Amino acid sequence: MRIIESALEMQQTALVLRAQGERIGFVPTMGNLHAGHLSLIRIARQQAGTAVVSIFVNPTQFGPNEDYAAYPRTFAADRAACERAGVDLVFHPAVTEMYPEGASVSVTENALSRTLCGASRPGHFDGVCTIVAKLFHLIQPHVAVFGEKDAQQLRIIRRMVRDLRMPVEIVAGPTVREPDGLALSSRNQYLDADQRRQAACLHLALEECRRRFAAGMRDPRELAAAMRALIARHPAARPDYIEIVDNETLAPLTGPIVRPALAALAVRVGAPRLIDNTVLTP
Repeated sequence: MRIIESALEMQQTALVLRAQGERIGFVPTMGNLHAGHLSLIRIARQQAGTAVVSIFVNPTQFGPNEDYAAYPRTFAADRAACERAGVDLVFHPAVTEMYPEGASVSVTENALSRTLCGASRPGHFDGVCTIVAKLFHLIQPHVAVFGEKDAQQLRIIRRMVRDLRMPVEIVAGPTVREPDGLALSSRNQYLDADQRRQAACLHLALEECRRRFAAGMRDPRELAAAMRALIARHPAARPDYIEIVDNETLAPLTGPIVRPALAALAVRVGAPRLIDNTVLTP
């Protein structure tokens, strides 16, 4: 397995691989890898002959009061995990490689990013789109794999690829969960024992939503209210948002659900902010 830290070297390597007829599969990460990331790597390896993983904690997707400085940086363990997973190349650049002094260009999506995490984390998806566009430019992937847990991000990246005519296939990897249903996240390690127990309420709320939907409930306000009521029974949990939106446009729904909808929530359990979602298909 090869480690590349230079942006120029990464791009030159990718161009050589493409010229040799290699198909490149790419998984972008911020490191602190867990089983969810490894599941995406497995998909990339199935989709392509060369698997590339980026490990880069992207400063531009963190707000001024968020956890950029404290975000876990575990490169030695991540490198070992990638090697065990059969990764061919790890791209691990410094911030200055991705954002040279005076960098002044960014990528903004103006529709899908208005709701959910985009509403509560202004500028977050500008940072996501900008770094993913840069990584696509350097790594030249044929296919890139993103997790369904980050549902809004997945849809925004697909929109960016469509609108900017990027020659990359976006593949979604299913959410990997703990036995109690909690979606795997690097931020789960911030939870103490009691918070960890209560954090399962996100999955329980989505399961309650799915149960009511399967029983015929179609009013998005009633479904969201049922999720809020379940979350409220867990004192450590403080909702950021609990919403039912259109699965494609991410616009809030006001009338009955007649086409696929996304039930999405972001909840602080103690300090960590956790997200999860499920698709409701009539």
